[in-house]
This record gives sequence, structure tokens and C-alpha cells, in this order.
Amino acid sequence: MLSAQCTDKRVNMVTPALFKAFPTVRDMAIATPEQIFPYVKSVSYPNAKASHLAEMARMVVEKFGGEIPKDMDSMTSLPGVGRKTANVMLAVAFGDQAMPVDTHVFRVSHRIGLVPKRCTTPLSVELELVKYFPQDKLSLAHHWLLLHGRYTCTARSPKCQSCCLSDICSYLKVGI
Repeated sequence: MLSAQCTDKRVNMVTPALFKAFPTVRDMAIATPEQIFPYVKSVSYPNAKASHLAEMARMVVEKFGGEIPKDMDSMTSLPGVGRKTANVMLAVAFGDQAMPVDTHVFRVSHRIGLVPKRCTTPLSVELELVKYFPQDKLSLAHHWLLLHGRYTCTARSPKCQSCCLSDICSYLKVGI
């Protein structure tokens, strides 16, 4: 939830103190957004995220017995949890196969030609990608695309000269 429109570096800076103050979902469920805010004030949209964290924790305790749900519909019913966050939880926390589409995956998928231009939303990119990657490799493929976008196929200055995909990349073929 904290990572939405925020860097991993920033999230990793704030989470140790946040989790020390609220080590369990039950601890967070009894906290107010005002009590959570000081721990998340340096992330993007801290007011909304503090409120979402408090509301989400209460809902997890009240509706799911204090256990984070492990299915897409239940997770996305939680305040502040969208499809990308739910997919990240499925892939990383629960070890399931999922294709979270963040800004890196979205950009790289279009640039190298994995998805057509008509895929204009994260959901349409996700649905297209899951057709072509083996089900048992979805989470791994997500990480490959994410890391490729973070370090090689960057937004502003892609490192095409050192890219292992340059011979098949649509970006280089059509110069988009």
C-alpha cells in the first residue's frame, strides 16, 4: 500500500519504524490515522495512506479474523488495496503466481513489444501478459520485467546499447 506512486527506497526507509510501532494487524487496527501518520508522512499521499492503513487493518481484523486474505476479490475489498497491490501480495507474500503491473512492467511490456498499443490500462497489460507467460513463471516474469525496467529499459534514458533484448525490441525497430 505504501509503495503506490512512491519509491521502494522511501518505503524501505519508513517501514521499520512503522512495523515497530504496529507489529501486528491487530495493533494497527486499534490505531487512528493520526497515530499512523507520523510514520508514513514522508511517503506520497501520507494522509490517504494513513487512513487506508487504519481502515484496512480494522477490516482485516473484523472481517477476516486478523488474517490477510489470500484471494484477489477479498484483498481488493480492503481500503487502499488495488489490483497491483493484491497481485504483489499474491506473488511475494503468498508465493502464488501473479502478474502485478506497475509502471516498469507497463512501460517495458509496451516498449519491447510484448503487448499491443491497444493495451492502455494496467489490467489490459496484465491480461495480455498472462496469455504468453507460462502460469508457473508469472511471478518470475513480473520480476524480470520490473528489474529490466528499473535498471536497463528506464523511462528517460533506456540503455539500449547494453540491452540483451535489443535484437528483438520493438522500441529499436520502430524508434518509438
